[in-house]
Amino acid sequence: MIDISKDELPQHIAIIMDGNGRWAKKRGLTRSVGHRAGMEKIREITQLCSDFGIKILTIYAFSCQNWKRPRREVNFLMSGFKRYLDKEKDDLNKKGTRFRVIGRRRRLSSSLQNKIEEVMSLTKDNKDFFLNLAIDYGGQEEIIDAAKALIKEVVRGNLAVEEIDMDLFRQYLYLKDLPSPDLLIRTGGEYRVSNFLLWHIAYTELWMTPVFWPDFGKKEFLMALKDYAKRERRFGKIREE
Repeated sequence: MIDISKDELPQHIAIIMDGNGRWAKKRGLTRSVGHRAGMEKIREITQLCSDFGIKILTIYAFSCQNWKRPRREVNFLMSGFKRYLDKEKDDLNKKGTRFRVIGRRRRLSSSLQNKIEEVMSLTKDNKDFFLNLAIDYGGQEEIIDAAKALIKEVVRGNLAVEEIDMDLFRQYLYLKDLPSPDLLIRTGGEYRVSNFLLWHIAYTELWMTPVFWPDFGKKEFLMALKDYAKRERRFGKIREE
């Protein structure tokens, strides 16, 4: 399919799927149409990852700050997440995908929370592919929640402050059992990480594209993989001569 060895491919890709609203506006459509197209795109990109042997995909679907958007748009997005889960749950399980939602989630409706729990429970033993959807998620919020949990352990006498290091801190994060993303893709032309996976992307390679998320397809996906394969990941070490 492409002339890249398996060792040169990322094993964990994170995506900020930006540009749904602008994609719709450009076509004279409502923002809701753009969001619907964006949800449909998740299936395509999940399949592309699987086709290339990429085992983990984490997608930024709704941030803690997105609650500030118009109520009508927020309601549409929430109902869209539920429709997505209803539509995809059996296929995800059939393909051996473990599905998880990361984020605070407490502000989600009870019906959406129940649906999330249903799909997570259905797929919890799957190991062929890992799909993480970040809903009501913020990177700063994740770090704060982890810090609070650690403080509680110290106060209860279960943990000494001196025992806290990066490995222990990671155990209180949402993706504690998965490796950090190798590649972060952002669509829509913006050049920022928008409070996404802040702890996890310390050494992640970034790839930005002006293409709106609903238009992001195999062509752009391959461009990202080829660019990633050319990079030398040093993790603080000097460049190899």
